[in-house]
Amino acid sequence: MPLIRILLADDHNLVRAGVKALLEAVDGFQVVAEAGDGTQACLLAGELLPDVAILDIAMPGRTGLQTLENIKAVHPGIRVIMLSMHDTEEHVIAAMRLGAVGYVLKTAAPQELEQAVRTVMNGGNWLSASISRQVVDAYLARVRTSDHRDGLTARQMEVLKLIADGQRTKEIAFTLGVSIKTVETYRAQIMNRLGIQDIAGLVRYAIRQGISEL
Repeated sequence: MPLIRILLADDHNLVRAGVKALLEAVDGFQVVAEAGDGTQACLLAGELLPDVAILDIAMPGRTGLQTLENIKAVHPGIRVIMLSMHDTEEHVIAAMRLGAVGYVLKTAAPQELEQAVRTVMNGGNWLSASISRQVVDAYLARVRTSDHRDGLTARQMEVLKLIADGQRTKEIAFTLGVSIKTVETYRAQIMNRLGIQDIAGLVRYAIRQGISEL
C-alpha cells in the first residue's frame, strides 16, 4: 500500500514536532515536509504535492485559512485538514467553505488525527466529535445566502482585517499611513456594503471569510 504523504504546517516548533512524531508513528504515514508559516506551506505544497496538508489555523502572517484557500485554488487535489484550538461555528464553517475536508481540534485524542487522515484519503470528511454537524449544516446554509466578500475593494478588505484583528481606528490609520477620518470613512463603507452595523458583526464576518482568525 503506498505511503500517505503529509505536509505539516504549524508555527509552534514543539507542537509541530509532537504532531510529526504522532503521524510518523503510524504505519503508512510519511511527513514529507514541515512549515512554520503559511507562505512556506504554500511553496512546499506546490513543490511536493503531498496527499494531505495539515494546517494550523492560527499561523502568523498568511493565516491558516488563507493558506488553505491558496492551496485549494492552485492544487485542488491536495486534501486539507485544519488543526485548531477554535471550535466556534465561524471557524469551522470558514474552513469548510474554503475547501477543507477535515477539522481536528488540538484538544482531541491523539488517535483522532490518524482517523481524520484515513477518512479524507478515502474521500470522506472529518470533523472532531465535539463539533455538531447539525449546527454546522444550518450555519453553512445561512452563510451561503449572505456572502458579500467580492463586493469589497482590496483596501476595504485590508481595513476590515485590521478591525477584526483588534486594532483601533488610530492604530489602523498609523498602520496604513492615512488619516483617522479616512479610516472612519472606510469603516462606514464596509458596514454599508455588508449590511453590518457593529464591530462584533464585522469580526464574525471576517472570521467566516478567512480574513481573520481572532
